[in-house]
Amino acid sequence: MDTLANMLATISNGLARKRPEVLVPFSNFKLKVAEILVKEGFLLKAEKKVIEGKPNILIGLKYKDRKPIISGMKKISKPGRRIYLKNKDLREILSGMGVTVVSTSLGVKTLYEARRQGLGGEVICKVW
Repeated sequence: MDTLANMLATISNGLARKRPEVLVPFSNFKLKVAEILVKEGFLLKAEKKVIEGKPNILIGLKYKDRKPIISGMKKISKPGRRIYLKNKDLREILSGMGVTVVSTSLGVKTLYEARRQGLGGEVICKVW
């Protein structure tokens, strides 16, 4: 089961229902991806919360004029088909209006950070 795809679907469903926050089961990888989306301005917050003894990630959803900031999300690399790209092959999304999340040998980074550091890696998802 692809837990990151489940997190992206939960965020998308929460935005469609105009929820202020959503909860997803905790993993370090999902927390890093959510923190990147917070840093890039797509989410309000992403923090670890323990609820009834189980760790979760509390994700604050962001809206502008009652419309979601995130207009689309796409999982690129999937368990059945991993997508790896070299540094020179990484391309920006929507002329820089979106963000691409890449898992590199030095951790989870945005496309811009990976290119600046000369790193390639597994393309995880795109958010715009």
